[in-house]
Amino acid sequence: MVQREPKQERSARTRAAIIRAGAEVFAEVGFAGASVNKIARRADLTLGALYFHFESKEQLAREIVEAQPARLVLPTTVHGLQGAVDTTIAWATQLLGDPMLLAGARLVMDQEYFVDTEKGNSHQQWVEVLLPYLHEAAQEGELRPDVDAEALARLLVNAATGAQMNAQLDTGRQDLPDRIRQMWGFLVPLIATEECASRVLESL
Repeated sequence: MVQREPKQERSARTRAAIIRAGAEVFAEVGFAGASVNKIARRADLTLGALYFHFESKEQLAREIVEAQPARLVLPTTVHGLQGAVDTTIAWATQLLGDPMLLAGARLVMDQEYFVDTEKGNSHQQWVEVLLPYLHEAAQEGELRPDVDAEALARLLVNAATGAQMNAQLDTGRQDLPDRIRQMWGFLVPLIATEECASRVLESL
């Protein structure tokens, strides 16, 4: 006798398939070029199944963008300025093979069409990811006294966003990890104490 898959598990699998298909389509053609029909076809599902889980492509795009930070795989031991460095390099490296992160990179300029103003945009989302590391770096004396952690977090997100957009045009993002390392190579001597800077630069 064939055992039927539990309804809850089947629903979760269908939802995951929609998210994966949505990420792939958004990454390929952007928000404007994506349609619920394209996403449903990519997931090999009916429109009814898609609409059961997501009322619109806007809602799907929001979920994909909000899930970005959870995609990163980081050592549990990272902290301080090294934690911020490792987070951005992990993002740049994993983005190359992760449809979810690729979709987030492609959707970054289309957020006005689907962003949830109460939760903030993806720029602020990534600022919040980096801030704990930078606050820790400040508390541990790794940053120069005149460095503002929040302003630095915003600068890093802006620089990383610009780097991935330029890398997409130049190399299809293949050199994005190198660009992020170069970014830190310029920044670290300006923001970190001499001892911390020496340690972080050696890791790049």
